[in-house]
Amino acid sequence: MFQEELLRLNWRKAKRSMSNGNCTEVATDAGFVAVRDSQDPAGPVLRYPAGSWQAFLRDTVTGKFDI
Repeated sequence: MFQEELLRLNWRKAKRSMSNGNCTEVATDAGFVAVRDSQDPAGPVLRYPAGSWQAFLRDTVTGKFDI
């Protein structure tokens, strides 16, 4: 994504994010989910297809990644 595209996205943090800013932000755009470090908004952005992101969230909630 180009920087101009990233600026127009509606970035949001989790409601339970730490007040020290140690968290990620997500935004959706045309079938993709973008993720970035909230402390470095001009830094790298990861983009995932929306279906892959939903599968990740589902697997997280069901404990698939629990140790």
